Amino acid sequence: MPTHPVPGPDEPHKARGMAESFGTDPGRYDRSRPRYPDALVRRIAAAAPGRDVLDVGCGTGIAARQFRAAGCTVLGVDVDARMAGFARERGLPVEVAGFETWDDAGRTFDAVVAGQTWHWIDPAAGAAKAAGVLRPGGRIALMWNVYRPAPALADAFAAAHRAALPDAPRMPWKRSAPDAYDAIFEKVADSLRATGSFGAPERWQVAWEQPYTRDAWLEHLTTSGEAALHTPRQTAELLARTGAVIDELGGTFTMPYVAVAVTAVRTGAAVA
Repeated sequence: MPTHPVPGPDEPHKARGMAESFGTDPGRYDRSRPRYPDALVRRIAAAAPGRDVLDVGCGTGIAARQFRAAGCTVLGVDVDARMAGFARERGLPVEVAGFETWDDAGRTFDAVVAGQTWHWIDPAAGAAKAAGVLRPGGRIALMWNVYRPAPALADAFAAAHRAALPDAPRMPWKRSAPDAYDAIFEKVADSLRATGSFGAPERWQVAWEQPYTRDAWLEHLTTSGEAALHTPRQTAELLARTGAVIDELGGTFTMPYVAVAVTAVRTGAAVA
């Protein structure tokens, strides 16, 4: 079994084996990862003072393409050259670097956004870097799609996970995803406040849902950070047991989501 260290839930950015595993199959990642509600993307774009957007941890360019479709000019930054290459092939400019140490070359932006990636960024260093590259009045908007399964579905997925991975250090269905993410959202907001360079953080939320076939959901599961911790045998067992749950539902189901953006406006003195 892979031996990547698994930090506690308050320090996901230290789980580098998980954080840097997503580029194994960029095409699969891009296919199976959910997009963000257009209403949320448009709200963020409209609330920025201009159209220059920096997408942190842009990956294959899922969020970047949505902001570009909303009329923005987007530059991506990602630590994984494989993901960056995929995004570049689709016309997105991407620079390969960890955001905390990225050379901004004096450039500034109207918005800094991140889709499902900010928990992989050091919270203090990331917030300070974002403050340094945002123009006065610029907006930071850090987005996550959060599962909201019905209790019966969550229980069935949890049973499949326990049976396949009885010794796994994490149980993604143990508690509701909104509760699990709440600690991340609070830590992100605290890190923005600590810079002294942002106004009061807010949460913007949009509820939406995504239908899945059995095969689409199983492919989606293989793109999680947790998947990097599993052996091929464990992965096969998890997929088989989860697939059986979906088979009992008739081969399809709908996953409710809530898209959450932790957002704040750049104010105050420049960050050194």
